[in-house]
Amino acid sequence: MTPSLTDTEQQQIDRANASGLQPVVFVHGFWLLANSWENWRAYCEAQGYTTLAPGWPDEPETTQEANQDPEVLAHQRLKHVTDHYVAAIGQLQRKPVVIGHSFGGLIAEQIADHGVAAATVAISPAAFRGILLLPLSQLKVVSPVLRNPLNVGKALPLTFEQFQYGFANELDEAEARQLYDAYAVPVAGTLVFQGALANVNPWTEDTVDTGNPDRGPLLIIAAEKDHTIPVSLSEAAYKRQQKNPGVTQYREMLGKGHSLAMDHGWQEVADVALAFMKEQAPANQSS
Repeated sequence: MTPSLTDTEQQQIDRANASGLQPVVFVHGFWLLANSWENWRAYCEAQGYTTLAPGWPDEPETTQEANQDPEVLAHQRLKHVTDHYVAAIGQLQRKPVVIGHSFGGLIAEQIADHGVAAATVAISPAAFRGILLLPLSQLKVVSPVLRNPLNVGKALPLTFEQFQYGFANELDEAEARQLYDAYAVPVAGTLVFQGALANVNPWTEDTVDTGNPDRGPLLIIAAEKDHTIPVSLSEAAYKRQQKNPGVTQYREMLGKGHSLAMDHGWQEVADVALAFMKEQAPANQSS
């Protein structure tokens, strides 16, 4: 069943359609909410785009609400989340640029699989079936969830120390704490297991059709110092998709950790994405 859109999401869709501008849809990843894209939304709108940041199904709009009632996040599944975004995009009058980070980068690639994206930017995207690497740093990040099978069906937070390692390893403690307090929320254990077991589960939802001719242009952005999605995973995703008939590009951001889309250096990453967007889906492009 396709999840229903919230009033806020419907308002964002209506606003985008009324503007007549090229839309940009943002997709967040594990342990975050849509509010983690606030800076990017303001920046892209200043460049002449209109933006939307739908949440995952059933998620609250604020960090405080999500931490107070994590149970609402506990039962999300990958297909359910991807279908939610595809449903939202289906109401737009123009194909959007889709920008996703981490597990949201994987979801962005799946959205592109549906042929509904004008262009896609996947920032440190989570691996999909067929990428066999399992870097030790990534295993350390997700092991608190994976070590207990009973975590399926639960929503699990990161401690501050786990957040420092997984997201903020290139930041000082003060900024790490600021980001943790502002954005960190629990994640559905089921989603973590879906990602981890993609290569052993024949019925996995964690797939990308890398040769899909309807995928459209794709940019993969990697972070050199990323513990959660190490460069090797981003490189593997690029290598598997560069034979696609659509434009496929790769860019590595030096000295960046997994927080690259929301820490003090976010605009440097946004500039790379924006240059790609201007080539593939300009803000002033006619419908």
